[in-house]
Amino acid sequence: MFTKILDDTLVTSLVADAVTAPSMHNAQPWRFRYARHSRTFTLSADLNRAIPQADPTTRGMHLGCGAALLNLRVAAAHAGHRTWTTLLPDPDSPALLATVRLDDPHGYADEALPDLHPAIRERHTSRYPFTERQLPESVRITLTETAAREGAQLSFLTAAHRETVLDLIKHAEGYNRMDDARDAEQHGWTRGTGTGPSADDGVPAYAFGPRKRAGDTPVRDFAGRHAVPDRGYADFEKSPQLASLSTTGDGPADWLRAGQALERVLLVATSEGVAGSFATQPVEWPDLRWILRDPVTGSGYVHMLLRLGYGPQGPRTPRRPVDQVLTIAP
Repeated sequence: MFTKILDDTLVTSLVADAVTAPSMHNAQPWRFRYARHSRTFTLSADLNRAIPQADPTTRGMHLGCGAALLNLRVAAAHAGHRTWTTLLPDPDSPALLATVRLDDPHGYADEALPDLHPAIRERHTSRYPFTERQLPESVRITLTETAAREGAQLSFLTAAHRETVLDLIKHAEGYNRMDDARDAEQHGWTRGTGTGPSADDGVPAYAFGPRKRAGDTPVRDFAGRHAVPDRGYADFEKSPQLASLSTTGDGPADWLRAGQALERVLLVATSEGVAGSFATQPVEWPDLRWILRDPVTGSGYVHMLLRLGYGPQGPRTPRRPVDQVLTIAP
């Protein structure tokens, strides 16, 4: 770790790291503002990038913004700056999600964060088959402790509950395909299968991964009802390793904590050579979401299902230019 002068070039670099975070449909629903005089970033939700069918409460939007917030903290720590983060600093402005003050006298140095910086650019969602190799218990413990540092609980699904969750994922995927509005919304955030968003956002066809020929692995098929020319098939894991991420509460601040925990887990996993993807389908249906909790050990509210394992990191997906998401003020 080393200290840099905090000029506009560094500010831009910090945000460039922040926006590598995952977000629902790669919508990248964030805006950053940096005030030079107070050395403070503000993070706001870009409500024009909401996904109202699949994410009517904006919980998923908050998760993505929380992941970007964690990346900003990692990048700042790597550059030698202590940070002081405040979630939802203005009750009258719900779109204002967080402030991050650099070198605040109340700030603290999280000594584990700088080491995660290389993983920011290495982490990519993988919709490809993993091997059947199991994560060592030491890695599982590390990832569980990592989530706890951000106020969330990561629980690896046991065999019986995993089968229930796999069934819920399949049902939710079917519901999504039968719902015209949801299918159209998802299709609107894909590229390479017809009309879609700009080249700077959304999920490109090259990141869909192959179609599943065999295996019980839950991988969201962004093609939906639409055919992708020359898309191949592959055998996925017979025994996928799934984990749920939850918090004790279910409000906007909890969603932001969950997003930070999610990204921190993913960065640590990447550092350990572990790839990951998401299974969000049942979380998007309120009638299914409450069943996701482990009946024995689970508590709180589930925000994300993670599939973890050993295999290729997915391809890099597009990102909006920093000058579209960052404003620098005096």
